[in-house]
Amino acid sequence: MDRGTVGSAHRGRLLVEVRKAGTSAVVTPAGELDHHTADLLREPLENCLADGYARLVVDCSRLEFCDSTGLNVLLGARLKAEAAGGGVHLAGMLPVVARVFEITGAEAVFTVHESLDAALAD
Repeated sequence: MDRGTVGSAHRGRLLVEVRKAGTSAVVTPAGELDHHTADLLREPLENCLADGYARLVVDCSRLEFCDSTGLNVLLGARLKAEAAGGGVHLAGMLPVVARVFEITGAEAVFTVHESLDAALAD
């Protein structure tokens, strides 16, 4: 598996790391995903799609908060990934973040995995 780092972005409360893992791009947001930091996740997701990675794995294990703006970023990436023949897989969500997906029903439109390893094995 190629685990080379592709890039990262940081501004205040959110750090986003991107790396390749086989045919997937693994995007790891760390911190708080909200209307102030949403573009820090949106841009790397769109760049991965532009680079030909239609299978995006979002490692949520370091994501401490996600509001509706963050959820919309992920939903938008999902639509674009599916249009390219892929999808967005969410991995390792902390309970506080998982609750947002549960309350909104968004968990039903994503493939959710317990861990990053499980997402990459799928």
